[in-house]
Amino acid sequence: GIAGGSDGALWFTNTGNNSIGRITTAGAFTTFTDPSIDYPIGITAGPDGALWFVSENNDSIGRITTAGAITTYPIPGTMVNPADIAVGSDGALWFTNANANSIGRISTAGVITSYTSAGVNDPEAITAGPDGALWFTDIGNSEIGRITTTGLITLYTDTSISYPFGITAGPDGALWFTNYQSHTIGRITTAGKVTNYPCSACLATYGIAAGPDGAMWFTNAASIKSSIGRITMGGVVTLYKASGIASPRGITAGPDGAMWFTNSTNKSIGRI
Repeated sequence: GIAGGSDGALWFTNTGNNSIGRITTAGAFTTFTDPSIDYPIGITAGPDGALWFVSENNDSIGRITTAGAITTYPIPGTMVNPADIAVGSDGALWFTNANANSIGRISTAGVITSYTSAGVNDPEAITAGPDGALWFTDIGNSEIGRITTTGLITLYTDTSISYPFGITAGPDGALWFTNYQSHTIGRITTAGKVTNYPCSACLATYGIAAGPDGAMWFTNAASIKSSIGRITMGGVVTLYKASGIASPRGITAGPDGAMWFTNSTNKSIGRI
């Protein structure tokens, strides 16, 4: 994962060495470690100025200040495997529990609540929607989920949704998501209407983020077709390749007007 911090730097998760990384827009790295960090994945900027992240292997939510102070909050239960985290309209952090088939909420004070519903199966990415709810991808049943800040879950299905992975809000008031197992990028309105846009050269699409140019930017994580993609609100796709792009996963808009992404295979951070 990768996210912009309140300090103007980019913060990212290192699953390989159980650490949190920071990179300035000039390319200077800092790495923060702690025994409580175990396979961190998703990360987001919190409403309190800190970065919040999930540690999948030890079932916990982590918080790191921009000075590097780390606090860990265990999630109740065992083998819940949190995957992603986002800020809700209620000022709390919301996260997906992939193995527990649930959505979690943690206040900035560390109080955790979990919500479950029939049909939720391996939730992955989560993001705040323009309607005040949280939206998430549900890999197990190839559906898109919505949860209100009071815990009411609604699931949306469509034959065109195929192993959805990343999801984020677009500038058009809809949610955009990646279909990992098909050559498409998906869009769902807050009313639940799904549209899919074809991209024959897209393979293993993973992360997605809104860019400062009014388009959506996404990563193609397949090693044989590693690229960064851009899709307009009208569905026009452009792919960008470079020798240094290697199985990119997370992507986010940086404070410098560029898009920043993680390269999982060659252990680097990319900027486009």
